[in-house]
Amino acid sequence: MAPLFWVLLLPSLVVVHSAVSLARNYLVARRIGLPIRVIPIDHTNPLWLAFDRKVLAWVKRLPGFLGDNSFTRYNFRAWEMYDRLRPHQEMGDAFVIVTPARIWFYLASPEALMDCFRRRADFPRCIEMTEILNVFGKNLSTVEGQQWKSQRKVIATCFNEQNNQIVWAESLSLARDMLAYWARQPSVATSAEDLRTLSLHVLSGAGFGKFYKFEGHTERSDASTSANYKNSLQMILENCVLIMALGPSFLAKARPWLPGSWKLAKLADTCASFQRYMTDQYEEEKRASAQKQAGGVKTLMSSLVSASQAEAQSADGTGLSETEIYGNMFMLNFAGHDTTAHTFTFAIYFIAANPDVQDWLSEEIRAVLGDDPAEWSSTYAASFPRLKRCLAVMMETIRLYTVVPVSKWVGDQNPVSLQVGGKTVVLPPKTMFIPSYAAVQTDPKYWGPDALEWRPSRWIQDGGEPGSEELIAVQKGTFLGWSEGARDCPGKKFSQVEFVATMAALFRDWRVDPAPLRRDESPSEAQKRVLDLIEQDSAPVLLLQMLHPERAPLIWKKR
Repeated sequence: MAPLFWVLLLPSLVVVHSAVSLARNYLVARRIGLPIRVIPIDHTNPLWLAFDRKVLAWVKRLPGFLGDNSFTRYNFRAWEMYDRLRPHQEMGDAFVIVTPARIWFYLASPEALMDCFRRRADFPRCIEMTEILNVFGKNLSTVEGQQWKSQRKVIATCFNEQNNQIVWAESLSLARDMLAYWARQPSVATSAEDLRTLSLHVLSGAGFGKFYKFEGHTERSDASTSANYKNSLQMILENCVLIMALGPSFLAKARPWLPGSWKLAKLADTCASFQRYMTDQYEEEKRASAQKQAGGVKTLMSSLVSASQAEAQSADGTGLSETEIYGNMFMLNFAGHDTTAHTFTFAIYFIAANPDVQDWLSEEIRAVLGDDPAEWSSTYAASFPRLKRCLAVMMETIRLYTVVPVSKWVGDQNPVSLQVGGKTVVLPPKTMFIPSYAAVQTDPKYWGPDALEWRPSRWIQDGGEPGSEELIAVQKGTFLGWSEGARDCPGKKFSQVEFVATMAALFRDWRVDPAPLRRDESPSEAQKRVLDLIEQDSAPVLLLQMLHPERAPLIWKKR
């Protein structure tokens, strides 16, 4: 009986502890004075994350209230993308969700949001939510206070116009090669994979001075250097939770008796391989810096090393440690690769479903770039600022499908007060603060009655000619694609230059259409099918992405 007693006691204690914690958090949340929703399991609980969608799919089959309630609406990761504005229409600009683990505060007031972004000390980033990226060392996304200030100062110098010129030239070249590969295929089901390759190669060239020729999905050999690099990074990103939970050192000693020990050993080899790659890059750059080699390509890596050394030699600077260099190299790979790749995929499928947008883009690209592709790579300074329609496609895609949502918290020391719609709200310590990006970015008050439609032209001011148009000035706090305030994304322009150059290379002379899946499927039916796939088959893995874009193959044709 004794073993059975302990088997039953442990889950009972967990349930009792969760119930007590939930009641305690609820009593604290009531004092805030905002509408409250209660859910019995925190939607970031690691164990729950492994099963949430499967469990909820079963629960939703139950009749009436049992299948449609707070538990099924708010108890899974990225629920905000599905509900968008609906919770705020029901509860107002601000509301609270209470779980056993913590109190979550959701805000959709642009004015209050901007106030929060300006008050970085009151609303810091919650390191608990970002420490998953500490795989190879602390980095800009996982530190606060003085550490963050030092790292931000160093990282900011890595993103400059010289580097953007490399991004521009590489993106144009790789996109043309990718287009040639796609044009040779009867239909393309590997768009997401190929766009991931393009994004990785742009980052490799502009970030680390390693330039690779584009290889299509069917052309790539797993033995190639670029494939090893890409596959290693992809495997690490896809298993980030497991790697962070166990640690690279534990993985390196994978126990044969553990479940999935073969996978653990493979992950350990992958982490070690990627660490060696970063070490080689770092040592090579240090040697070049010591020899004071000038005139070479100024990459993110060279800027990172030289800026860190300069900061270390300054009167009040500490530079970056070697592990922080590696941590930030990994962070730049993650932030500069996966985020852009997923945004590319969403955009290409939206464009395929909107042929009028393709004509609109081609008109601008022809007006700006001219007829000789050989000259395009040197026109960054003159051309990028004029390709507003290409940039509008990116902005509109991110508006509807923000790949990396923003999260902050109140901190663990003192309560913080905030003005929301003329009311003072006092948030207790350890409250998670979630800017409701999916709500403000689709609110008809700011985006019009068609706010849920993908329409890039909404970003362009009326009255201009292709190549001389301007973007509209959106109200601050209604678009949070790269965050706001001091902790906005330092690689914002890097991603924009890469995206715009790729769009320019793809859509000047070519168009893309969904491949029909039935002989009698009309173009309009195929376009609707693609839009349905985007809406119904997008969910977060590590980031928000289309889960199965291969289900809608695409056809590229010359204009």
